[in-house]
Amino acid sequence: MGFTIAEKIISAHLAKGSLKRGEPINVKIDQTLTHDVNGVMAYLEFEAMGIERVQTELSVSYIDHNLIQADFRNPDDHRYLLDVAAKHGIVVSRQGNGICHQVHLERFDIPGKTLLGSDSHTPAAGGIGMLGLGAGGLDVALAMAGEPFPLKMPQIVKVNLTGHLPPLVSAKNIVLELLRRVSVKGGVNKIFEYAGPGIKTLNVAERSIITNMGTETGATSSIFPSDEITQQWMRAQGREDQWIPLEADADAVYDAVIDINLAEIEPLIALPHQPDKVVPLREVEGLPVDQVVIGSCANSSLPDIARVADMLKGKAVHKNVDAGLYIGSRQVYLESVERGIFADILRAGVRVFESGCGACNGSGFAPPTNGVSLRTTTRNFLGRCGHATGNVYLVSPEVAVAAAMAGVITDPRELGITPGEFKMPDQFLIEDNMFIYPPANGADISIRRGPNISALPELAAAPDIISGKTLIKLGEDITTDHITPAGANFLPLRNNTPEISKYTFHFVDTSFAERAKAEGGGIIVAGVNYGQGSSREQAALAPRYLGVSAIIAKSFARIHLANLVNFGILPLVFENESDYSSIEQGDQLKLEFKPLFESQATAVVNETKQLEFAVKTPLTHEELEIVKSGGRLNWIKSGG
Repeated sequence: MGFTIAEKIISAHLAKGSLKRGEPINVKIDQTLTHDVNGVMAYLEFEAMGIERVQTELSVSYIDHNLIQADFRNPDDHRYLLDVAAKHGIVVSRQGNGICHQVHLERFDIPGKTLLGSDSHTPAAGGIGMLGLGAGGLDVALAMAGEPFPLKMPQIVKVNLTGHLPPLVSAKNIVLELLRRVSVKGGVNKIFEYAGPGIKTLNVAERSIITNMGTETGATSSIFPSDEITQQWMRAQGREDQWIPLEADADAVYDAVIDINLAEIEPLIALPHQPDKVVPLREVEGLPVDQVVIGSCANSSLPDIARVADMLKGKAVHKNVDAGLYIGSRQVYLESVERGIFADILRAGVRVFESGCGACNGSGFAPPTNGVSLRTTTRNFLGRCGHATGNVYLVSPEVAVAAAMAGVITDPRELGITPGEFKMPDQFLIEDNMFIYPPANGADISIRRGPNISALPELAAAPDIISGKTLIKLGEDITTDHITPAGANFLPLRNNTPEISKYTFHFVDTSFAERAKAEGGGIIVAGVNYGQGSSREQAALAPRYLGVSAIIAKSFARIHLANLVNFGILPLVFENESDYSSIEQGDQLKLEFKPLFESQATAVVNETKQLEFAVKTPLTHEELEIVKSGGRLNWIKSGG
């Protein structure tokens, strides 16, 4: 029996375990990436381990997410990142060089290698045939220290592409179609592996859009083969010597197969406030639009910008629409200027922002109150745009441009535009002077820490008996944006645990933090897919700082589950999901830890209602030990 692409990479990097589905494995990590929002915490954790230099083949620190320098906090974080990188052997991609996933695709991704990033969209590397995995900052810090990455061996799902996309229907619609079919939880503990003749119609940048946004299904990763199209991309980037061919064996066996005929795909749109609320665009045509955002870590490559410029040439943005563009990298900026297409975009009235994440994480360019914003970004979670009244719809660049010109949601095929043909350049404009490479020895470098960077909090070991009030009862698909908000008002607080904890569940219940503190902690109850979305470990650390000791849910998202372990919060799942309905906010719950170590269910006593129900844990014995010790750093220090 042959191997899939994912199996080939995992088996070549397997440090522990086997390819048996659902079993714990440890995977050796070749490269890591961090960004400025989650990276500071990752490097604080790396420093706490006392290791002098990173042990990976390459580690890159990107400054791309939180670029607004309204006061000292963000610049202080950036200065810390520069210092810690120089001291410990990390490459820095400076402010303005571009968005981590786009820049890494251009300059560092390598087929057949593994990449661990403190950003959930790290699977963007799958567009080049690299296994990209998102994780919390502590897991990335451990990888930089040379430790393999623990996860459960995922199922491998073949996504078989046939046909060719129709004109003005681009790659974004492929992943929207996947989301429409499988939902935001349909990819949990799975890797989507793309195959079929349709992949030959997609360049590396288009493939990366699909693998990037595959994260929104909850997938562990997504990946394409490394073929002659990949080779062309790497040759154009001056990196052909790093290319290898990589494809699934002819007799590879998949756990499931999804067939998508590209010729049958029409323009799609994801409605607020989840990426899987996908419907045909025609169902919402004519809706007035206040704002259009093009770019982010998806849809910001040269093919996207060229397509946007082609549609806008000689046209103008509608007077009722505020349109903005976030180009993915400095390389794409330079290419756009060199080709003259940058001027077409400017003449049309599009505002061009710095190359960074910006509007996607709510760091500027928010829509007005109750405004409708069409975005080519990856997420449309409640409040992510900067406030809770914004209505964000996810679309392809063609749909975004059509709306920008018409003032209402419009099918781009109805504009009478004949799209131009884009040809990938034989040689990209390569200018790497925005990377800072570390010195051979950083022992004498001192690290400057701003007053907003707080020390890692001390976390106590878990008690034998866990008890507390139900602080909040939540529904399904609670995202990390619900738990720890994005946005310009909150991003600078991510590295200050006491401050960011004050805004836990800010867009859900503004009283949560105050109540949790008054109660001395407690327990959270939730539905299916708790912790969906971003890899931000603050969504685990902030509740832990407030005293949350356990979370009882119907199921958990993969990355957040790992973050809960890392910071000593006990994740539990209902043995009988119907028991969820018996709990109310304010109920006093109590449970014993010990039975979980014996792979048994444990009883939760609802002392308020005089009821009892059973829960179990999705954790391994080792993960339970980590939680019991108060988190992974405590466990490491104790010799774990």
